[in-house]
Amino acid sequence: MRLLPTTPFLPPAVPPAPETADAPADTAADTAADTAADTAAAGPAGREALRAVDAEIIEGAGRETVAVLGELFPGLLPAGLEHHSAVRLLGVSRVPLGEAVDRIAGAERPPAWWRRLYDSLAGTDPDRLSGLPVPLADGRTTIGPRQVLLPLPGTDPARLARLGLKAVHPDAAHPLLEKLGATPATPRAVLETSQVRAAVANSLDEEAAYAWDLGGEPGGSPGAGPLTPEELADIVLGLVKEAALEPGELPWLGALALPDEDGELAPAAELVYPGSPFQQVIREGELAACDPELARRWGEQPLTAAGVQAGFALVRAADVVLDPDELEPRDTDIPEPDDIGVLDAVDVWCEDALDALPDSPLPPVAVELTGVRDLELVDDDRWPQALAMLSEPPLRDALTAPVRVRMPDGSAETVRSYTAWWLRGAPVLDGRRPAGLRAAGGDPLLAGLYEAVDTAEADEQVLRALGVRTSAAALLDEPGGAAELLARLADPDRPVTAAQLHGLYSLLAGLDPEEVTLPDELRAVLGEGPRVVPAPEAAVADAPDLLPLAAAAGRPLLPVDPRRAAALAALLEVPLLSAVLPAVPPPGGTRHEVPEAARALLGPAAPESYLEHDALLIDGLDLEWRLTGDGTLHAATVEGLAAGLAWAAGQWPRRFELAALLEDPGRVPELATARWFD
Repeated sequence: MRLLPTTPFLPPAVPPAPETADAPADTAADTAADTAADTAAAGPAGREALRAVDAEIIEGAGRETVAVLGELFPGLLPAGLEHHSAVRLLGVSRVPLGEAVDRIAGAERPPAWWRRLYDSLAGTDPDRLSGLPVPLADGRTTIGPRQVLLPLPGTDPARLARLGLKAVHPDAAHPLLEKLGATPATPRAVLETSQVRAAVANSLDEEAAYAWDLGGEPGGSPGAGPLTPEELADIVLGLVKEAALEPGELPWLGALALPDEDGELAPAAELVYPGSPFQQVIREGELAACDPELARRWGEQPLTAAGVQAGFALVRAADVVLDPDELEPRDTDIPEPDDIGVLDAVDVWCEDALDALPDSPLPPVAVELTGVRDLELVDDDRWPQALAMLSEPPLRDALTAPVRVRMPDGSAETVRSYTAWWLRGAPVLDGRRPAGLRAAGGDPLLAGLYEAVDTAEADEQVLRALGVRTSAAALLDEPGGAAELLARLADPDRPVTAAQLHGLYSLLAGLDPEEVTLPDELRAVLGEGPRVVPAPEAAVADAPDLLPLAAAAGRPLLPVDPRRAAALAALLEVPLLSAVLPAVPPPGGTRHEVPEAARALLGPAAPESYLEHDALLIDGLDLEWRLTGDGTLHAATVEGLAAGLAWAAGQWPRRFELAALLEDPGRVPELATARWFD
C-alpha cells in the first residue's frame, strides 16, 4: 500500500457507459474495473487517473473504514469489490485489514480523525486490531490500546500525563478502545497502574524519578521533570479521595511519602492521624503524627485510606502456609496485601497453632488469616480504650473468629486467631494477662480456680476470645479447656467446694473421652472436704447408700449427677463406687408391700415390696438402707425406707416428703396439696 499523505484520495470518478447504465451490478463493476485500469483520460483537476497496477483493496473493511483510510491511501478501491472476477483478473492487490491497520502506525492525523476510524471499525474482530494506533493526551501516539487509559467525564488528562500514564486524547476516545483492552480512567484504576504503584513504592528514594512511561523511562509527560514527593502525594491523595477508598483497601499505599509533624518525610503507614483514637492509645513517641496542615487540607478519609493510622490496622492473607520459618517478622512496617510478616511474633503464634493441631507430614494451610497489627505499641495504661476499639467491627472478627485450617489429608480444623493469641499473653486487663482470669460475678463454679477481674466494659464473646473465663461450660467448649480445668482442680492451692466439684464433674461427664487428656491427680471429696488424690484411688459416687461405707474405707469420691456417673467413670478411667464396694446385705428380713400412697407419690418405677431388717449390718457398719444390684430394697428405718424407695424410683428429691408420708399416712391430702407448687 502506497502512503501519499500529500495527495488525498478521491476515488476516481468513472461513470458507466450509457449502454451499461441499466446493466446488472456485476457487469457494471467489471466495466468500472476495466475502465479504471485502461482509461487514459485525466481525472479531476490535479489528480492522476487510477490504474489497476496502482489499485488496492482492503479485505474485510467496510465502506466507512475505506472512506476514512482513503484519506491516507489514494489507491483504494471501494469496499465490496474484492470478490468480483474482474478485480481478480486484473490482479488488484489485496491487503488484509490487520495489515492495513499496521501500516497506519506512522500516520499523523488529528485525534478526531482517529475517532472516525474507530467508529468505522466498530464490530470488527478485535484480533485484527491489536496494532491499532492510539493518540495520547500528551501528543504522543502509542501502538495498541492495552495499558492505555480512557478519560472519563471530569478526568484531568494533565494529571494522568504527569504520572507518565498513557491516556487517550479526549477527542479520540471511543468505546472500541475499551473493547480492545483500554481501561476507563477511574480513580481506582489509575491508582492500580504499575506506574503509580512503582512511584508510591519509591517515593522516599531521593534519587528515583517518580513517574515512568510504559517503556520504563523516567520523566513522566514530555517536557516535565520527575515528580517530587509532594507532587506525587497531592496526586495520589486526590485519587484516593475520588475513589472513596477505605483504610486497608490498597495496603501498598502505606509506602506513600508524607510529611510528619516535624516536616520530615515518612511512609504513610508509619504516621498517625493527629488527635485520633489510635494516637491516644499508643505509647508516646512510638509513631509520629502526620503534618497538621496536611491533615487539615485532606481530612481523615483519604489520609487513612493511604495508610495513615487513625485506628488499628488489619492485615489479611489467604492460603497461608503454617510454617514458622516462612512467617518470620519482616523488616518493613509497610504491609503488602498478603504480607502478615508485619504482625508482631506471628511466627510464635504459628508454632502454638501447630501444637494445637494434629501432627501431619506437610504444613497445614490457614484458609484466611486476619490480624491486627501494632498491638505492641499500646500503652499499658490505655488498654481499656484499646480493647473497646478492638471490640468493634471490623477489628472484632479478627479477635473473636477462629482461623479455619485446611489439613494435608483434606480435613479441616480451627485454631485461635492471631489477635486473640497475642492479647491473651499481654497485660491488657488491669495490668494482668487475660488467660487465667475469670469475669467477676460470673459462673460460681469457677470461683477459686481463677482470679476474678472486673470486666464490666467487655462483652462475653470478647472475654472468651481473650481467655477470660466466663463460665465452666464455655471453658469446656474450647480446645484444651477440659485439660486446663482438670489441671486447676489438681492444684491444691486453689480452693474449691464439694458443690463446685459436683457441678464441674457433671459438666465434664458430657465430653468425648477422645478429646480429654487425663491428669495424674484428681480433686475428690474425702473426709471433711475436697482434696487432691492420685487418680487411681478415686471412685465415682454413684450410690448414696454406699457413702457411709466409702467414708469408713477412706475412699476418695468424685461427686456427680447420678445420671452421668457412668459417663464420668469412663471419661476419667476411674471405677464406680458400686463396683468397688459390693456391700452385700445380711440374709433374712421381712418382706412388706410398699404402701399404696408411697407408690402413688413415686410413680410406676417404685418397687412393689421391700425387706425390713431390725438392723442392717454391712461390713461392720449399721446402715439405714441398701439397694442391691438385683433391685431388692433392704431397709432398717423409716427414713431409710423413704430414701431407698425414692432412689429406686428415680425420685431422690422426694425422699423427705415420702418419709413424712410413711411416718403419718394421714398427711396424704396435705402433701398432695403442697405438690401443686412443685
